[in-house]
Amino acid sequence: MPSDLFGAIKALKQELNAVILAHYYQNADIQDIADCIGDSLELSRKAANTNADVIVFAGVHFMAETAKILNPDKLVLLPDLNAGCSLADSCPPDAFAAFKADRSEHLVISYINCSAAIKAMSDIICTSSNAVKIVNRIPQNQPIIFGPDRNLGRYVMEQTGRHMELWQGACIVHENFSEKKIVQLKIANPQAEIIAHPECEPPVLRHANYIGSTTALLKYSQSSSSSAFIVATEPGIIHQMQKQAPHKRFIPAPATANNCACNECPHMRLNTLEKLYLAMKNRTPEITLPEHISVAALQPIQRMLEMSV
Repeated sequence: MPSDLFGAIKALKQELNAVILAHYYQNADIQDIADCIGDSLELSRKAANTNADVIVFAGVHFMAETAKILNPDKLVLLPDLNAGCSLADSCPPDAFAAFKADRSEHLVISYINCSAAIKAMSDIICTSSNAVKIVNRIPQNQPIIFGPDRNLGRYVMEQTGRHMELWQGACIVHENFSEKKIVQLKIANPQAEIIAHPECEPPVLRHANYIGSTTALLKYSQSSSSSAFIVATEPGIIHQMQKQAPHKRFIPAPATANNCACNECPHMRLNTLEKLYLAMKNRTPEITLPEHISVAALQPIQRMLEMSV
């Protein structure tokens, strides 16, 4: 393993004409070497518009799949193929197909945190950044299935006043925040604002001063006059918050477990700088998809990008 991984990765990036896309929930080293850091919507846009020959996706499996769907002829690498997603896993394709078949008149809007197979069964993909906007653009008389995240779906229903049939999936990170511990933390830090991702459960969202997507939380933490924030989402985002507002204090919201002060996504954290280097050096692990899945999943992703302008 090279002693200077940052230098070795930069050299490989030039050699391969590669771009490194990283989610905000990656560890700090990966965020610092990435060409683009973002949430699912921003990374989808970058993947759709890149001129690179190789896309190195430092995120989880469904994100790399999305990049491959948008770039079927490019090499898409994921540093660790085991970097999955609890939310995506909570929506098995066979079960979702049956759920959809029982509601044949419904339009299917699927949160991007799902497998390529679920995207292929969907009409429109959304992210937490644009879900409310997309649902508001659907005619009122059109029934909607929303999946796989029940908490995001419930939040969107509250914001839009629309009833939707919700698939009962959830993210282990955002469901594991402790309302009691957050309230105790707020009492100990009365000047801090609570900011939360809409994948959190309703008891947590009730205490939030601001609710938004990962990028929205980052922007809010910069623009707010508050000097301290209790952050109820995956704590990887705090690296960027601290970089962009070094004079402010960011406190990770506590998890339910007594031995954990915060909620790190175990899947996101499987990627490391060493694995990223090896993926580029060896041109593997590569993301591949059956053509029929890739073709079917492309249209709902493109609809999302068009509706998010």
